[in-house]
Amino acid sequence: MKSFRALLYLIVAVFATSHNDTSAQHLVILHTNDTHSQIDPDADGMGGVLRRKVLIDSVRKAQPNVLLVDAGDAWQGSLFFTLFDGEVEQKMLNALGYDIQILGNHEFDNGMEALARKYQAATPTRLSTNYDFRETPLDSMFVPYVIREIDNRKVGIIAINIDPKGLIDPANCIGLKYENGVEKANATAWFLKNIVGADRIIAITHIGYPYDVKLARETENIDVVIGGHSHTLINPQSGDIPYLIDNKAGRPVLIAQLGKGGKYLGEIDIDFDKGTATSRIIPVNSRLDKNVTPADEALLTPYRFKVDSIKAIKVGTTALDFPRASWQLRNLLSDFATSVGERISGKPIDMGLVNIGGIRNSLPKGTVTQGHIIEMLPFNNRVVVLELKGKDLIALFDKYLGEQAVSASVKGRRIKGSKGATDVTINGKRINPKKTYRIATIDYLANGGDSMEEFTNGTVIARSPNLLYRDLINEFENGRFKDISVSADPNPRIVQ
Repeated sequence: MKSFRALLYLIVAVFATSHNDTSAQHLVILHTNDTHSQIDPDADGMGGVLRRKVLIDSVRKAQPNVLLVDAGDAWQGSLFFTLFDGEVEQKMLNALGYDIQILGNHEFDNGMEALARKYQAATPTRLSTNYDFRETPLDSMFVPYVIREIDNRKVGIIAINIDPKGLIDPANCIGLKYENGVEKANATAWFLKNIVGADRIIAITHIGYPYDVKLARETENIDVVIGGHSHTLINPQSGDIPYLIDNKAGRPVLIAQLGKGGKYLGEIDIDFDKGTATSRIIPVNSRLDKNVTPADEALLTPYRFKVDSIKAIKVGTTALDFPRASWQLRNLLSDFATSVGERISGKPIDMGLVNIGGIRNSLPKGTVTQGHIIEMLPFNNRVVVLELKGKDLIALFDKYLGEQAVSASVKGRRIKGSKGATDVTINGKRINPKKTYRIATIDYLANGGDSMEEFTNGTVIARSPNLLYRDLINEFENGRFKDISVSADPNPRIVQ
């Protein structure tokens, strides 16, 4: 097996171009992040990978030096991933001519062996600076940095990945070693600046906007940060979110990120003569449809029939819209988890709990299809029942009350308390630290996901044989939701 650290010094991916006109002193970086398998436009008519290709092709025709990069989480979130396990997403990254792709946490959702198989066909350079893959199936598939040369100007590019602890299922990243992102970024940027002679250094990251700001402030050599993970939409034209952050030397670092779902294409212009970097976001919408070619449409034809057929299978009806972040949807799903938990354990459940991050789409009013449910709950999660001491439950809600990061149900009533306090009550009764409670939740949280380490102190006593979305489909087809127009409690279940 090749040494990851040796690769840091021995492997450099070089993309060399040379132009004699003045425009050659510019590098245009097109970027995406957190597209989450949104191959087609979303429910709002935004995004779509073929529309994105139209934009990318037009910029390449107009500019001599273009670099196309993706900042991770290109996978997971639609039927294209559920049915084809990343094949479609990687095929489109290849077809659009991405130069560099980095890992998000959701690339690990089906494990590293599956990921390695998909990467066998990948044409972009795979970049990671602070993951050590030597003891994994991804060994030798990534380089720690890239150099792009433009008329004697060198641009160094690094990738900083997120700490997998509490975010990636440990079974899906066995052998992966994480190295501190800020420390690794600074060391590699110093090397590229002082040893390789890079004129500009770009960090592509999947750590989230707050950590991008931290990275910018604690570096001296990074000029641009292209981020992902937090789904932050940074629009320099509006100025709503700070995008120029001073580094340790007092020089501005440009930070860019595009929300999620591929609704925008980011464009960064680096002017070497002026020593500046500017950015903008370009909407990916229906104005581009007329320029999508039949040849590009044909790329997706082999996959559409199966996707469309799943979207056409009706399973039930709802009485109202269930927006993704609404209490109606959170309460519906936490009640559903409670119901499944009672069925699989044969015992009463004290609390059902789901995380907002596991809910990826809304549920529409009216007809509900298998496609709606799978795209709302796309992950390979299952309902589990665990027994947990009250002291751990108190610690959990000390951490999360007030943040609304989770939703919980207690047989239709609520949990009350204050962040940082220990007087958490369920249905008006203070939690007894010594009592054992039965919690219905998902295995991702039971394993400590979303930093819910307190759950790992419990004991799992039952696990559903079905994936979460399959249990919900069954609930519509054969369970409590059959032949009714589904509604839900609109009131907050977690209150201060």
